[in-house]
Amino acid sequence: MNAMLRLVGWILALALVVLPIVAVLNGWIGASQWPLQKLRATGQFERVDEALLRRTVMPYAQRGFFAVDLAGAQDAVAKLPWVEHAQVRKRWPDVLEVIVVEHRPFARWDKDLLLSQQGKLFPAKGVEVPPGLPQLGGPHARVAEVVELYNESRAQFAPIGLEVKEVALDPRGSWTLGLDNGAQIVVGRSEARARIGRFVRLMPQLMAQQAQVLKRADLRYTNGFALTWAPVPAPAAVPQQPQGQS
Repeated sequence: MNAMLRLVGWILALALVVLPIVAVLNGWIGASQWPLQKLRATGQFERVDEALLRRTVMPYAQRGFFAVDLAGAQDAVAKLPWVEHAQVRKRWPDVLEVIVVEHRPFARWDKDLLLSQQGKLFPAKGVEVPPGLPQLGGPHARVAEVVELYNESRAQFAPIGLEVKEVALDPRGSWTLGLDNGAQIVVGRSEARARIGRFVRLMPQLMAQQAQVLKRADLRYTNGFALTWAPVPAPAAVPQQPQGQS
């Protein structure tokens, strides 16, 4: 009987020690004694809405210093528009610190995504897309290949004064480029870089022989190209000023 009483006493003593700790860690008590009163946000906030960030984080700080759900807060911040990476941590005695790294947009991707400079795809919905980004597209698993061909083809066309604005890789592995003069370049699946190189070398000569605008070039031929030309747009008429009366 004495042994049983001693066991019960030890259990009660342990409970008296453990339960307050559990209560504090779960925010049942102590939230008012150890409140998180300051939010410290660091990062270059060019596109992340700092007010939205604050509204997102503050509910997680209401349970007190010891009970704050850092993982939940970090996950919520990471889902905000333009956030590439987020870290949330607490600083004694009353600071909740949020470190945010923004996406740096590199290109549009397909219809509803953007591609960051770190090679990550993120939703374009709800964000103000910077003007002038190139349009890229293809299977998500082949992002690196699309970016590589974009960079290489851009370098190939630059010496002849043209800029690559679009690169698309279809599900069959066929490449298509879009130039800033409106021309579409169908490259095909094999030897894409070699085909583009041959075309770029001949393009100044082709353009010099035509009084029309190149609309489409199909490079999927062994010994040549199939070219589609469009008439040069007529210059817009300049409205004449009415003659004054003398």
